[in-house]
Amino acid sequence: MITLRSVLTATALTVGLLAPLAATPAATADTAADTVPQLVAVRADRHPGVDRLVFEFRNGLPPTRIAEYVPKLIADGSGHTVPVPGSAKLALRFFDARGHDDQGKSTYGAARRTYALPGVIQVVNTGDWEATLSFGVGLAKKVPFRMYTLTKPSRVVVDFTVNYRTVPVKVHFLDLPREPKLKAVSRPVIPPGTAHGALLRLFAGPTEAERKAGLRFVNSGATGFSKLTVTGKVARVHLTGNVRSGGSTFTVADHIRATLKGFPSIKWVKIYDAAGRTERPNGNSDSIPESLEP
Repeated sequence: MITLRSVLTATALTVGLLAPLAATPAATADTAADTVPQLVAVRADRHPGVDRLVFEFRNGLPPTRIAEYVPKLIADGSGHTVPVPGSAKLALRFFDARGHDDQGKSTYGAARRTYALPGVIQVVNTGDWEATLSFGVGLAKKVPFRMYTLTKPSRVVVDFTVNYRTVPVKVHFLDLPREPKLKAVSRPVIPPGTAHGALLRLFAGPTEAERKAGLRFVNSGATGFSKLTVTGKVARVHLTGNVRSGGSTFTVADHIRATLKGFPSIKWVKIYDAAGRTERPNGNSDSIPESLEP
């Protein structure tokens, strides 16, 4: 839950997970639209010791910024849960700001974007209405962060401390130019839970560059997974969401099997729907829920 102690003013800095923050009054509702800070770019990159997330604005900086870890991301207005892959979730809110033009079109690009960084997995927009612009960040691990501002151009920066070890794993996406072939790409994950980390990266989908190269993730209605266990070389994956094949012979199961069978400890993969159903729950064999049958 967002609290007043988590509000970052234009002159305050947030350091760590529980740094005390000060509140600033909200801007008046009649602020002229052409002077409201407008988001024009979102980017993330690796820097020494940190993953750096940058929000660039025109018309100056949002006067009030909030950043805090939350158990789940909630869409402004609807109150619906917004899925984002990650072991930790950071909610960001920029007050008296917007990310759209007068026609309602985004001024910063894609509302959801994936990164192949050690810490930042995915950034997703969770709201842009009533002069409040909201985002969520899916992270590989809950770590200390620092939020601060830069000018010329106006930027809100979030640095996530990433000083843990990662190892590369392969996740498999659909290669559209060679459909129905799968293509493996490398992702950094935190050991020893490498299979779990690989699934998080899989559900984040391809990066922007990978999408431009034709890679896609077919989620078949799955919003993620609630549990992964591996016993006796059998991996059991419990999906979330309304999982359906839609009559297709290629589904999320193909991505999951190819990714998990890349680990020597996994030979068979049993995939369950949100109700805990799969066709062959016992024995050494692959299995999918009936809803994923073509």
